[in-house]
Amino acid sequence: MQNLLFLLKEIAFNLYWSWNKDAMELFNEINPDFWNWSGHNPVKFLNEINQSYLLDAIDKKNLGGKILTIYNDFKNYLGREKYFEQKYYSTEKPEIAYFSAEYGLTECLKIYSGGLGVLSGDHLKSSSDLGLPLIGIGLAYHYGFFAQMINRKGWQTENYEINEFQNLPLYLLRDDNYNPVRIEVQFPGSVVCIQVWVLHVGNIKLYLLDATLPENTVEDRRITDILYGGDTEKRISQEIILGIGGIRLIEKLGLEIKAFHLNEGHSAFLCFERIKNYMKKYNVNYDEAKKACYGSNIFTTHTPVPAGIDIFTKDLFVKYFKSYAENEIGVSVEKLFYEGDLNPGKAENHQFNMAYLAINNSGFINGVSRLHGEVSRKMWMLPEDRTQIESITNGVHTLSYLSSNSNSVYTRYFTKDWIYDENIWSRIDEIADEDIWAMRLFNKYELIKFCRKRIKDKLIYSGADKIKSAETEGILNPDALTIGFARRFATYKRGNLIFRDIGRLKKIVSNSQKPVQFIFSGKAHPKDEGGKNLISEIISYSNDRDLKNKIIFLDNYEINVARHLVEGCDLWLNNPRKPLEASGTSGMKVIANGGLNFSILDGWWDEGYSAENGWKIDSFADEKVSLEERDALEAKSLYHTLENEIIPLFYTRNGNGIPFGWVKMIKSSIKNLAGIYNTGRMVKEYCDRFYMKTK
Repeated sequence: MQNLLFLLKEIAFNLYWSWNKDAMELFNEINPDFWNWSGHNPVKFLNEINQSYLLDAIDKKNLGGKILTIYNDFKNYLGREKYFEQKYYSTEKPEIAYFSAEYGLTECLKIYSGGLGVLSGDHLKSSSDLGLPLIGIGLAYHYGFFAQMINRKGWQTENYEINEFQNLPLYLLRDDNYNPVRIEVQFPGSVVCIQVWVLHVGNIKLYLLDATLPENTVEDRRITDILYGGDTEKRISQEIILGIGGIRLIEKLGLEIKAFHLNEGHSAFLCFERIKNYMKKYNVNYDEAKKACYGSNIFTTHTPVPAGIDIFTKDLFVKYFKSYAENEIGVSVEKLFYEGDLNPGKAENHQFNMAYLAINNSGFINGVSRLHGEVSRKMWMLPEDRTQIESITNGVHTLSYLSSNSNSVYTRYFTKDWIYDENIWSRIDEIADEDIWAMRLFNKYELIKFCRKRIKDKLIYSGADKIKSAETEGILNPDALTIGFARRFATYKRGNLIFRDIGRLKKIVSNSQKPVQFIFSGKAHPKDEGGKNLISEIISYSNDRDLKNKIIFLDNYEINVARHLVEGCDLWLNNPRKPLEASGTSGMKVIANGGLNFSILDGWWDEGYSAENGWKIDSFADEKVSLEERDALEAKSLYHTLENEIIPLFYTRNGNGIPFGWVKMIKSSIKNLAGIYNTGRMVKEYCDRFYMKTK
């Protein structure tokens, strides 16, 4: 029996469990209340649960065989021959370094804030699936991005919860003598000492840099305390540790990295450190070293607007880089400052742009959708004599967002290893319409159960009486067309567009013959008053007598909430102002679960849309109308399509009660989109087009 516990602990310390449905269900089966209390964290679960109870539960519930099966699947996954080895060669040492300021891997690891982090996490998972010789570099935040609470006035409040590293699936990096590995970075007036945490994501190691050490000053310890917290001085400090500290870690580990992938500009200071190292190693000057490093840097930009890029004043840059430039590299600080300008010397500049630093030093640059690539080329207008901005459309790690029920349907039809068959989605017509529809109904019912419990728990926590709590059983209708809208609440995403004609909306949701309901969720940045106002507005509408229980807002949007929403919603709504959605990935997550998309033709939907896959909202982005007029026209298109196409199709049923036209569209969506809009395809593109072509 003790041997089973050793196997469980080995499973718990590799995030493979986060996309293995059997593993997650195993911990839930041992004790669902304790699994939920742990925040779906198997390490905390195993550390805190009574060991006698654990052994007894495994024995009485006869879980030994299940543990062995999961462990064997885990070992087979790690050892199986994968894409990289089949196409290129076998290597035991990492050759690709992926840098990102955040990683959204699973809900218990609060080192992410939103889509950028989730994309980074999915990139690592698919790199493991494909066997890429890749490592990840990030920061170990002691407080994750905030937990959102909606107060009684309907206003977002923020609460920062500490990450208990001793209870997370990671460990401290140590040397051969078991001493913690340390790296150092010179800051103005101090040397910051950094320790390193290691996280296993399948075959991939993610290294997280942490300045919270007693030998550092109190101020320096706080550099890595909060993701995107503090002022610009804290931001530049974090990005120095990520970029320069990350390269120093690679040097300390003795790794021969051939490709350096900068996911957004946060890590771009790594360019300086790479140039410095090359100068010393080969005894060349700055410009020669820059040219040599240029061909092995890859920069992925995720923003279609200049305002989304980190910019530092010249005074701040000089404060942090004067000594580094003069004493470590041997050049003037002005030389480094000009790297943050696309047109150095042509005009007086007092700002250092991190995206420009990355662009000036990267031989490969890409946007995250075809349309975003076009927007980025127009935004930056790079000289013709250098490499141009390409595009690799984002994807999602399918198994991470696939419901257990959906997975069981695919397993029943296509065997347990269906995910390894690249042509699996072309076989979707083999699944009977009845089973597709049953899958959808079950997924939706699980979502509704989740919503009811979450709202009930919040009411109980706030002191509501039993009668009030019991009313949650009437929230949402399992038979109604259920539409989801969940994402970061930035104003350009227009979370309130569906409320523009409130009378028309009430008519839609009040049709007892063809009921429709909406589930909203999302966080606004703590400093984004406009985003907070949008949330407050939606919550106010949800309390309207005619909309109550038909429109709900789930607070504290995070990976677990997102997973339930993308598993259960019939329709995924997205209505940003075009072309401000660089890619968007939430709509990709509904596809394999049988959800359909209804969106503005922006980001990935601009290339993924066709009439047999989902619906579009007409955009008036290219017409000379005001934003107010544009919002009105696009809202009118939204209502018209919903009333005249979407709702009628959903409620047109055959003799068995199955919406045959809707199911046909589900199958078309899965067949045409699931095999493309995933990080397996995406990472292969990065590998084939960029990683394996670096110099």
